[in-house]
Amino acid sequence: MIRALLWDNDGVLVDTEPLYFRATRDCLAEIGVELTREHFGDLSLRQGRSCFDLAAGRGLAAAELEDLRRRRNHRYAELLRLGVDPMPGVRECLERLHGTRPMAIVTSSNPDHFALAHARTGLAGFFELVLTNADYTHTKPHPEPYLTAAARLGVEPASCLVIEDSERGLRAARAAGMRCAVLPGDLGASGDFASADAVLASVREVPELIARLSRADAALGAGGPWRPRSS
Repeated sequence: MIRALLWDNDGVLVDTEPLYFRATRDCLAEIGVELTREHFGDLSLRQGRSCFDLAAGRGLAAAELEDLRRRRNHRYAELLRLGVDPMPGVRECLERLHGTRPMAIVTSSNPDHFALAHARTGLAGFFELVLTNADYTHTKPHPEPYLTAAARLGVEPASCLVIEDSERGLRAARAAGMRCAVLPGDLGASGDFASADAVLASVREVPELIARLSRADAALGAGGPWRPRSS
């Protein structure tokens, strides 16, 4: 039985991934490092590493790297202030699901960037809980963010369905013992989603997926509780 829905934010609820890529690419270009879409997708969205690892290879000191990261964050904030749109179909999907079970946002964004991204979306009211990177120690693909959300909602991990757009997010959900549906974005489309319970073309498919999984759970009956597939 699915008792809670845990949503990634960037690329799932709001169209922010291209802005983050742009801000990071522009800052790395200042020191002569070219960040391609393929690099970004592999390092950030597949492996869960910082793209500034590319800068570290240029021999920059820790203080210089931190200054570069601060400039990237400032540039990203400037882009967010110009306005961010919800992903297509998200509002209608959330309206349909609101009140059926607790929902949480589990994001790797910092609190300031999250607030800017949602300054005008009106989506936050659909959720009982929001976790940013200030609420946990280890980021995705570590399971801590999703396990923290389940604990705060008071539900078992196995009763959660995660909605993600990246391989690192899928790996985090699976490591947490949760089911996961993936909505691959352009930047992370090359990820390995073989362990996902579903790969969706649109967020509009989420309600039917929940109904389908619920029917499957009911059919198991005396067969025992659902267990995640091995990754």
